[in-house]
Amino acid sequence: MENTQRKESNFVSVVGYLHDSSAFVQKFLEKVTGVMQRHFDHYEVILVDDCCRDDSVEQVRAFVSRASQNVPVTIVTMSVWQGMELGMNAGVDISVGDFVFEFDSLEIDYEPELIFQAYQKALTGYDIVTVGPVKNRSFSSSLFYRVFNASSGSRYPIQTDVFRVLSRRAVNRVRAVSPTPAYRKAAYAACGLKAYSMRDERIPHTRDVNEALRFSLAADSLVLYTNAGYRLSCGIAGLMLLATLLEFVYTLVIYLGGGKPIEGWTTTMLVLTLGFFGVFLILAVVLRYLTLLVDLVFKHQRYLVEGIEKIQKEQSDA
Repeated sequence: MENTQRKESNFVSVVGYLHDSSAFVQKFLEKVTGVMQRHFDHYEVILVDDCCRDDSVEQVRAFVSRASQNVPVTIVTMSVWQGMELGMNAGVDISVGDFVFEFDSLEIDYEPELIFQAYQKALTGYDIVTVGPVKNRSFSSSLFYRVFNASSGSRYPIQTDVFRVLSRRAVNRVRAVSPTPAYRKAAYAACGLKAYSMRDERIPHTRDVNEALRFSLAADSLVLYTNAGYRLSCGIAGLMLLATLLEFVYTLVIYLGGGKPIEGWTTTMLVLTLGFFGVFLILAVVLRYLTLLVDLVFKHQRYLVEGIEKIQKEQSDA
């Protein structure tokens, strides 16, 4: 009797970001669809074309055309380049799977079976499962995640990952809070649902990234999802207050002790430190209000989609 593996009945969606990815897209589709066909009865692949300048889309069509089985691929074409976060939001929004796999990068430099293992982990009661290397990509990444996790208030710390799988409940929860989250990884960690981080030493912790885009995203994330700026301002204001008190004590000691300091020096320093304390105190209050305003405004972000195309394998005449 032939031993056949029972496939999962859940419908799963694979969402990938496509921007000048011709070097990886065919290998990505080959590995991902291989996992999907082995383990799932029903799946879909959604690729977000964020204004590719190379032949990435043509390579997707070529892969689907020559595939031995029908590969359900949908291409979401963005009207203008809008970046990975908004692009991936567009892809996730049209997904219909019970579980959604998010691939911010199409470079699969790890064992593809980790994809199914992450899904199996999600079935044990986790709405969000992230998969990544044991170590963060770089020192700057480690520093960012350390600051972010310390000031975000989330019980689930974030770190470098290569892909993640989400339950439909997690997707709906995040969309209820913000239709287009500015930083999905942080939004998932803060959504209040159970999360798990899979770390695998076989996943390389080095990969080429766009440093400018990463810095911009890191800055936006710290503003939107943490109170790091507010805490920094309060910390500096506290230091200025301490300096003011020390300067005041020093002034009293000089004058009561009969000393002869440089004329005007102590009062000048006292005024300067007190003034800096006031400036940073006001800045802390302003940042607090700006944080609340930004929190309300960014929830109304939108993206622009030019078109959605489902690619089907051409049927040859019998």
